[in-house]
Amino acid sequence: MNTPTGPAVPGSPGGPPDGSAAPGEPLLSVRGLKVHFPIRKGVLLQRVTGYVRAVDGVDLDVGRGMTYGLVGESGCGKSTLGKAVLRLVEPTAGTVRFNGVDVAGQSREGMRRLRRHMQMVFQDPLASLDPRQSVESVLSEPLRAHGFAGDRSRRVRELLDLVGLPAGAAARYPHEFSGGQRQRVGIARAIALNPELIIADEPVSALDVSIQAQIVNLLEDLQDQLGLTYVVVAHDLAVVRHVSDVIGVMYLGALVEEASSDELYAQPLHPYTIALMSAIPIPDPEVEERRRRILLTGDLPSPVDVPPGCRFHTRCPFRQPTRCADESPDLREMRPGRKVACHWAEEIAAGAIRAAASAHDPTATEVGTPSS
Repeated sequence: MNTPTGPAVPGSPGGPPDGSAAPGEPLLSVRGLKVHFPIRKGVLLQRVTGYVRAVDGVDLDVGRGMTYGLVGESGCGKSTLGKAVLRLVEPTAGTVRFNGVDVAGQSREGMRRLRRHMQMVFQDPLASLDPRQSVESVLSEPLRAHGFAGDRSRRVRELLDLVGLPAGAAARYPHEFSGGQRQRVGIARAIALNPELIIADEPVSALDVSIQAQIVNLLEDLQDQLGLTYVVVAHDLAVVRHVSDVIGVMYLGALVEEASSDELYAQPLHPYTIALMSAIPIPDPEVEERRRRILLTGDLPSPVDVPPGCRFHTRCPFRQPTRCADESPDLREMRPGRKVACHWAEEIAAGAIRAAASAHDPTATEVGTPSS
C-alpha cells in the first residue's frame, strides 16, 4: 500500500532523520545482516566454543508505505532479525540503512533520536507493558522522552481514539484489559511519535482467533491513515498473506525465497516454501482431499551447526545427488521481484523434479525425469 507519510506530531521533533534516502530508494535496506551469539564455557576463564547463527547473512529492501511479511518456523531467526534492524539486538556484521541513515553507525544519542522514526509492536502485550504504569503513563513516556511540547493528555486521548479504545482507558492499568485491548495499547504506544517504520513481531499470535482479525484490520487502517511502513514477523501464513505486499521466507537464519504475496501463494518455488504452503488448509473439502501434502522429516537443524551446502538439504524432498549437499545456493533473482535460494528452482517450476515422499526417500525423481 503506497500512501503518503503522515504529518509530524505537533510539538515534537518532526521530519525524516538526516541523510534521507533519495526518491525511489527503499525506506529500509538491509545488506549481509548477521547476528551471531557466542557460546561460552568455563567458570572463571570463559572461552568461546562456538556461535549460534541466529541471523546469517540477510538482504532485503522495504519500500516506503508497503508491508513486508517475514515468515518461517520457530527458531528460524525472524524475530531476531526484526530486533537487529532496530538495534535492540546488536548485529554482528552487515549494514542496516533506514531512510538513508546507517543505523549501525549511530551513537547512543543518535540511535535515541532515530528511534523516534522506527518503533516496535511486541508479541506479548502483557509482558511488554509495565504493570505499575497506567495507560496514560505508558503512552506519555515516549512523548516525554522525545521532547513533545504539546498537551500530552490530549495526545493520549487522540492515540486511544486511533486504536479504538475509550478515553476512560487512560486511567486503567494493563491487567484490567483483555489481550486484544492490551495489544491496542501497545500499538498506540508504537505510533505515539508518528514513526515511519513499525516492526510488528508476531502481533496477533498471543491473541484469540476471534480477536486476531480485529488487530490485523486496525494495523491496515493505521497504515492508510498515517502512511506507515510495516515489517510483519509471523508464522501464520494466512495473516501474512492478508497484510503483506512482499513476503520473505526464512529458514535457519537466511532468506530462501522472496516474492510478492500473490506470486508466492500462486506458485512457491523453493522446496521449503512449497512444504509450508502444502500445510495450509483449504476450505474446499474436495480440493483438500485431492491435494498432496509434503511432510518434512526431522527437526530444524541447530543454528550452532548449520549443514554444509544448502542449509535445507537435510530435510528437502526435492534434494538431488549433486550440488545440494556441498554448494550453498545464493538468493538469486529469477525474474523481477522474484528471488529464490535453490539450485533447482527452474526445474522444480517446470515439473522436471518431483517431490519425494520425504527428504530421505531414495525414489525422489532426479533432474530430467518426467514428473508423474
